[in-house]
Amino acid sequence: MTTFHRGRRLRRTPPLRALTRETAPLLAEDLIMPWFVAESRDADFCKPIPSMPGQFQLGLGQLEKQVARAVDAGLTAVLLFGIPAVKDERASGAYAENGIVQQAVRLLKRRWPALLVITDVCLCEYMSHGHCGLLAPDGEALNDPTLPLLAKTALSHAQAGADVVAPSDMMDGRVAAIRRCLDDHNFAHLPVLSYAVKYASAYYGPFRDAAESAPASGDRKSYQMDPGNAREALREARADLDEGADALIVKPAGPYGDIIRAVREQVDVPLCAYQVSGEYSMIRAAGINGWIDEQAVMLESLQGIKRAGADMIVTYFAESLLRQGLVR
Repeated sequence: MTTFHRGRRLRRTPPLRALTRETAPLLAEDLIMPWFVAESRDADFCKPIPSMPGQFQLGLGQLEKQVARAVDAGLTAVLLFGIPAVKDERASGAYAENGIVQQAVRLLKRRWPALLVITDVCLCEYMSHGHCGLLAPDGEALNDPTLPLLAKTALSHAQAGADVVAPSDMMDGRVAAIRRCLDDHNFAHLPVLSYAVKYASAYYGPFRDAAESAPASGDRKSYQMDPGNAREALREARADLDEGADALIVKPAGPYGDIIRAVREQVDVPLCAYQVSGEYSMIRAAGINGWIDEQAVMLESLQGIKRAGADMIVTYFAESLLRQGLVR
């Protein structure tokens, strides 16, 4: 009698497959929904983002409506990006007391005190040149002079009521600068969720349309990571933990499953993966055109990210998943 592996024995019925599943199904608390909030006199401002079907730039009134629907469906965490009415070369809108993100934080925490409000801490959306830091005359991003502005931005978010600040700029030393500033102003309790491993990715294109943050000249390769590097990811993760980060983000997610796994094996803090705009838009576009089963691919893509080792996932699909009852 020929003996061979009969793997199908444990796949034969849905209860068997559920019992032997290695990675737990997605849960509502695994998901973080990002939103783009735009500074506008019209609270009902709602501008579709063409390269991200189903996503919008939202005025404060529309943001509240969108969040209300998502919270009713089970959403527990949001990530806010701001689009100011005016940009300048010092990103003053990023740390203004009444800046758009600061207004949005106060609105959401007043309406839903238990909602976890995470704020993206970066300057690119607020800079007239679109870079994440101050620029030298030759166009080089200035690292150390940028750190006080990032710290000031994080502090302003904390003072507005943010639950978590998430620096995404990739300037060296920014976690230490933010941690020190928060501690000095009685926010020692506030976690820093650092974009520790952020690649210079082509998948960010739709986001830059959404946030109106494409660099006016050059690119961000001098401060974001080279897509060919894996060991560097571990150095960046360790550095941010040494500086005081409480949790880490890997970005993008899907094409970087090996990086998520490598970081997961090296750190013992919560790990987040960001399924970025390009990942979202490709799935949506293929679904709209009928080339794939969009719902199935959406779920499979997120399951793969969780299987790689992510504890939580930032995804533009979060609201849709919850409202369709696909995640509970």
